[in-house]
Amino acid sequence: MNLITPVNEKDHAIGPTDARVTVVMYGDYECPDCQRTHRANEKMFDQLVNRMRFVYRHFPLIKVHPRALRAAEAAEAAAAQGYFWEMHRRLYAHPDKLSDKDLHHHAREVGLDLNRFDQEMSSSTYADQILKEYHNSIIFGITGTPTIFVNNELYTINVPLLETVKSLLGK
Repeated sequence: MNLITPVNEKDHAIGPTDARVTVVMYGDYECPDCQRTHRANEKMFDQLVNRMRFVYRHFPLIKVHPRALRAAEAAEAAAAQGYFWEMHRRLYAHPDKLSDKDLHHHAREVGLDLNRFDQEMSSSTYADQILKEYHNSIIFGITGTPTIFVNNELYTINVPLLETVKSLLGK
């Protein structure tokens, strides 16, 4: 399976835009497998951040993980203030702390404007867009999390992702 929706300006991306390797992950902040994958990805970033591009897309499994959508909303509220990656890392570091009170605490720790954050969260400013992208992803074949694409091709977990990326980079 190939990545249907190309990486675009709406994506949360880190790393050079002209990198030879782009990793796209569909994830859910409440998903245990995504949390393990996130820890592995952090190690990969530490080693290759200047040579690869990483893209994160929300895929909250709303029927299985009741707090995943709210966590994704918090990440989007942080993104609106320029702090997506800081909130992203916090949410994966504290998967058992995704209540609205916890999300407010994360926003404070990240350094967000709390009035704006609270207003956007109380009005569910980002929920419709997250759900629209979630449903489009299902239409395009995404069925679970984590789902990872490397250079637009579905990544299978036969080889650790770090080794796969390094081999594509020629290292």
